[in-house]
Amino acid sequence: MNDLRRRIHGVITGAAVGDALGGATEGYTPEQIQQRHGGRVTGIVPPWAADEWATARPIAPYHKGDGHITDDTLMTRALIETYAARPRHLDAFAIAEELVPRLLDEVVWIPELEREAILLQRIFLAEKWIVARLHYGHVDPREAGVGNIVNCGAAMYMSPVGVVNAGDPAAAYAEAIELAAPHQSSYGREAAGVFAAATAASLAPHADVTTVVDACLEVGHDGTRAAVEAVVKAAASASSVAPDELASTLRSAVEPYDTVGSNYRQPAADARRPSRTKSIEELPIALGFVVAHGADFSEAVLGAVNYGRDSDSIATMAGAVCGGLGGTAVVPSDWVSTIETNSRLDITGMADRLADIAARVLESDRVRLRQRLAQIDGLLGTP
Repeated sequence: MNDLRRRIHGVITGAAVGDALGGATEGYTPEQIQQRHGGRVTGIVPPWAADEWATARPIAPYHKGDGHITDDTLMTRALIETYAARPRHLDAFAIAEELVPRLLDEVVWIPELEREAILLQRIFLAEKWIVARLHYGHVDPREAGVGNIVNCGAAMYMSPVGVVNAGDPAAAYAEAIELAAPHQSSYGREAAGVFAAATAASLAPHADVTTVVDACLEVGHDGTRAAVEAVVKAAASASSVAPDELASTLRSAVEPYDTVGSNYRQPAADARRPSRTKSIEELPIALGFVVAHGADFSEAVLGAVNYGRDSDSIATMAGAVCGGLGGTAVVPSDWVSTIETNSRLDITGMADRLADIAARVLESDRVRLRQRLAQIDGLLGTP
């Protein structure tokens, strides 16, 4: 396995591990998490409500925990399959023509439901929007995301876009902004672009935490860029503090940009509305944990898991970036194997499939760029 392939494996397995671990603590505070689990979560844990997961509020009927991936990974897989059907750079129309039918027609195992179902029956309202607008409303895919709940729904599954644009954050950003158009607008769409850029940057030769952050700040705009800058600055100055203090520090840094508010279960009145000055919480916080822990996979992901709130998506993003920087070796193999077994999902196979697609797309890029260079030479009269 070559270095790029190992690192692509790191992105996909790392994201899935973060998702599965973070799902068990989603929606809760750090204090509630420690009380429930007798201290900080350090690995795969049971569902919050034990045997009553199917009826317990407020998260019923989802069996989160026990190594079950959530919609973050299910949507990532759907996007990988979309690239498999069209192994090239994609546009918004590919979402309408390839991804939406998968949400409607493809029967898959849904770990949180413990049964087979179409993916549409699991995804959140903001993701159902894609189907409503594109399949039933026949809206132009380039405009369909306007009016949706502004959240992290598009960002959470954009790591494959970074992979097929490995080493080129600007191209990853542009493609993700295009692909997120049917799903999101405003800072929800912007976060999708910046997360794809972070993933692409993590796969570049000689990449490190600094180059990833620099790439995010280079492509980012408005509140998303400001939030990333603020959280990363706070993380760099708090890297040696206790875990609970770090979580509090990062939360304070992102709070001016977050519309949801301090009570995650009872969002503020202006939550998830479009804005030029706001940001989703998940991406800046994920990058904050990556920076604070120097891209140590387990520490960054567990920091996200114990942060609570939208912990599965935060840990997904942190896991993808750390996995891209460190490769397969940094993602604990026992976590991967347990999650694959308990989720009935071949995550390693997903990574192999995407690595094959990425190699094909990158080779096409090489041919195209050589042709373009020759054309430019001709246009400029370069000898």
